[in-house]
Amino acid sequence: MKVLIVGAGPTGLTLAVELARRNIFARIIDKRDSASTLSRAVGITSKSLELLSHSGVSKRLIEEGVPIQNACIYQDNHLALTLPLHSSTSYFPTILGLPQDRTETILAESLASIGVEVEYKLALNELHEEAQSVIAQLSSGEESSFDLIIGADGVRSAVRQGANIPYPGFDLNEDWSIADVELDDWPHPQMFTLTQTKPGIVAVSVPIGKNRYRFVGNCEKVLEVFPLPLRIHKVRREGVFKISIRQAQSYSKGRIHLAGDAAHCHSPVGGRGMNLGIADAAELAKCIAEGQLDNYSPLRRREDKKVIDITERGRKIVTSQSFLTRLEFSALLAAANHLPFVKRRLSRFVVEF
Repeated sequence: MKVLIVGAGPTGLTLAVELARRNIFARIIDKRDSASTLSRAVGITSKSLELLSHSGVSKRLIEEGVPIQNACIYQDNHLALTLPLHSSTSYFPTILGLPQDRTETILAESLASIGVEVEYKLALNELHEEAQSVIAQLSSGEESSFDLIIGADGVRSAVRQGANIPYPGFDLNEDWSIADVELDDWPHPQMFTLTQTKPGIVAVSVPIGKNRYRFVGNCEKVLEVFPLPLRIHKVRREGVFKISIRQAQSYSKGRIHLAGDAAHCHSPVGGRGMNLGIADAAELAKCIAEGQLDNYSPLRRREDKKVIDITERGRKIVTSQSFLTRLEFSALLAAANHLPFVKRRLSRFVVEF
């Protein structure tokens, strides 16, 4: 079977690895000059680690990543809740912090060890489906025939656009910002920290390496609004971005399939974007190998929509300027502080969802 994967981020690499361990060796291309050096997505869930355990990738991720042991929530400078992040029933007991470029490197090295290399500086220009194949025209001038073409090429997916698959949804007006920094003497080296400052403003810190942290917030300068004192040793990267909440009308059209951001996108609240892509890729590899491709789109669209809806509810709660919503959120934090079963359920939900 000839499979072309367009996009060598975590989704495309996971798909290539999962196919290769089933003896289907895909061709994987990426229009970038080389592998990414950007931290981008930084949280790996237990579900993702379980999916990647079959190829041995999760072992290396766990060796390098930071286990996030607790979450703390501040309202202004007041510590409203400290939540242990632990599940005794999941594959890995908590969430793992690791920059996306390291996740991609580990996946690419696993793929290379079985003889499959990413072809960089190679983009998909056009595609069209015929009766028994899909024809891809590449930026090199090459025209090749494939049994399947998979779009794992992000929110501006050339595969999705070439297949004319609608991508309905909406864009948020406000700016969000990120910062990848090294800190001196940060007292929470294995803790996810969420802060609410003035109404509607949220800023989050996630450990992603030794003395290295990702900050993200719904403002132009997240480091300026983070209310806790920071001793910044080095700023590796800062950036501003917009958020879209979208989901492809279908993940499949004939011999063309979508996965990851090419199929869906949502806010970073909950840190599930990359993990949904990994789940898409694992399911798609299984469906390809078992000849059950008709199952892929209905299953993954349904599962992804659940997570998108949850993350949207979470975003609206933590960024709301409504006094009533903020009061309800404070009441939930108070209940978790005083009722152990509420805290346990909240902890398991964060780790396992």
